[in-house]
Amino acid sequence: MQLSLYLYFRAENIPKFPRINVWDPYKRLGVTRDASEEEILEARNFLLNQYAGHESSFESIEAAYEKILMVSFWKRKKSKINLKSRLKKQVEESPPWIKRLLDYVELPPVDVILRRFFLFGFMGAWSFMNSAETGPAFQVALSFLSCIYFLNDKMKDVKRASITGLAALVIGWIVGSIVVPLIPSFLLQPTWTLELLTSLISYIFLFLACTFLK
Repeated sequence: MQLSLYLYFRAENIPKFPRINVWDPYKRLGVTRDASEEEILEARNFLLNQYAGHESSFESIEAAYEKILMVSFWKRKKSKINLKSRLKKQVEESPPWIKRLLDYVELPPVDVILRRFFLFGFMGAWSFMNSAETGPAFQVALSFLSCIYFLNDKMKDVKRASITGLAALVIGWIVGSIVVPLIPSFLLQPTWTLELLTSLISYIFLFLACTFLK
């Protein structure tokens, strides 16, 4: 009998969440609709600690938090869908030559982009380190062969891969030959020759070609 009375009075003394039946999950947790995820999580944890002994309050707080998470998830998903729709619409409304150009372009996985970026970045750093000794001819040749290898892996055609890689190298070299002389001399080191800086731009074109072309 005494134990029953103790449990009864103990249950009566446990604080009850006052907003337990509030329908709006944001108002239930006491946060605004523009609150950050960190603020919402802090409000949820604070309330859970405060009303941990009351089961219905605990469930109400958790339910509000989960509902906000679901709303946030669907907003992000809808935003991604809308972005894809806008991009698709822009492509459809583009001039024919842009559509034909996009037929030759693809977006590979991020890890592929990063690996090839670091490869050609390494070639650039290597060229800089040897700039005072020899020209970047070896690094350029190695980058060119790497580009052909990657292109052939996608195209399954050595001839086409070689022509595409050579075109990327030639275009990069031409662009570099035009752009580099326009750079103010006070920005350049004495060891940074025209050949070196032009090769760096060629690495960029080789990277773009072997990474994003189909």
